[in-house]
Order: sequence, then C-alpha cells, then structure tokens
Amino acid sequence: MLVVRSAAARRVETPNAVMTTYASPTQGGTTAALWRVEMAPGTQGPLHVMDGEQIWTVLDGAAAVTVGGERIDAVVGDTVVLDGGCTRRIAADPQLGLTAIVTGRGGDVAGGPDREPTVPPWIA
Repeated sequence: MLVVRSAAARRVETPNAVMTTYASPTQGGTTAALWRVEMAPGTQGPLHVMDGEQIWTVLDGAAAVTVGGERIDAVVGDTVVLDGGCTRRIAADPQLGLTAIVTGRGGDVAGGPDREPTVPPWIA
C-alpha cells in the first residue's frame, strides 16, 4: 500500500490551466497518474494527442471537448473517456470555467502540431 500525502501533491501552472498531481510514477512508483485540472472561464488547452487513454470527470463548471472535429459538452458529473492517439482540445465553459479530475497512464507522451513530444510534468 502507498499513501501519497497531500503535502506531496505537485502543482503545475500553464498558460491554460493549473494541474495538481495526486499520484504519478514519480510520486511513489505507481503506473497511473491522477490529477486535478482547473481552468479559468473561456480558456482552452492546446490541440494535442496523448499516447494513452485518459478519463476526465467534471467536478465543477463545464467543458467542451473536441476530438477529430466532433464536439461534446460535458457538465458536472459527466465523465469523458478519451482514447489514446486521438487529437483533442479541452475548453472551459466561458462563464463557469472547469474543474475536473483526470486519470491516465503515468508517463504518457503528449504531442501535436508544432509541439515536441514530451511527458507533461503532471503525469511524470
């Protein structure tokens, strides 16, 4: 059994969101990652691709999730399962913003247009 104490949570700020990592490979050797995403109203993440599946559950606000040109709206309590290898963009609701809890494989690589493939620090 492993307990990752709240003091060990890692916070990463980007121009689009704040990610707080609760568990990841560098926080005790787990193969999965679990993090919280907080996005201000009207912000959106970059167009990108992840190697593996991610599961997003909306805790507060709402999200517009676009995958391959198809957009779905997710509200509080909705869970969106994103396949690995699909091009996606997550946008926060213009008035409400977005808070979500997300899980996926730790160490997955993110890539996309005009981006060098890299492991985001919140899932490392």
